[in-house]
Amino acid sequence: MIKNKKIIVVLPAYNAENTLIATLNEIPFDIVDDIILVDDCSSDKTIEIAKSFGLKHVYQHDSNLGYGANQKSCYKKAIELNADIVIMLHPDYQYTPKLIESFAYIIVNDVYPVVLGSRILGKGALKGGMPIYKYFFNRLLTLAQNIIINQKLSEYHSGYRAFSTNVLKKINFEVNSNDFVFDNQILSQIFMEGYEIGEISCPTRYFKDASSINFKRSLKYGIGCLLVSIEYRMHKWKIYRSHRFMS
Repeated sequence: MIKNKKIIVVLPAYNAENTLIATLNEIPFDIVDDIILVDDCSSDKTIEIAKSFGLKHVYQHDSNLGYGANQKSCYKKAIELNADIVIMLHPDYQYTPKLIESFAYIIVNDVYPVVLGSRILGKGALKGGMPIYKYFFNRLLTLAQNIIINQKLSEYHSGYRAFSTNVLKKINFEVNSNDFVFDNQILSQIFMEGYEIGEISCPTRYFKDASSINFKRSLKYGIGCLLVSIEYRMHKWKIYRSHRFMS
């Protein structure tokens, strides 16, 4: 705990047997109260490794539901365990767990209720091996989204995130997609509720076992993100009332 605030790290896992231990070994257990791992029906030994490490809260979907569905399960479990702060960390070791303390202190001290680990602030993305085409489309897509929804994030696509549980309780993340675009939908809901989002520069690693999506799925994701931003703007202007933005 920090200042009597319960901190829970959630791990949305899928085929993470080669990277899970490295991720867990860097988590600062002196401040983290619990870890929740939700496995999206992996075909490897992710579950066995998690349990052998001693994790108490390990769950598995009966079928592969998708990255967004995995996050929904993670957040619901964290709320059930009375978390004050929920930090989502990918168990593929792409993002360093060493920033967990920084995330937590920002929220505990009421600086921001939501914090993202940005790969774009600084040179973390390219230095860590992000493909040039992904970097280019990340920048282009983020620029378009900032213009449409009138915000100034350095990126909307980081999977390293921390939330005050009060924020998660306020928004209706259950109505969001079960796919990757969930990441953008939840950010748009947070902005719609009037919350501010902070960012921390985060070094990243791109390697064989780090999660990634192919070009076709990246294209689908990018189009989905733009549609979310347009949906946000239309709701804001009261042209179209979206159920996604109803508290």
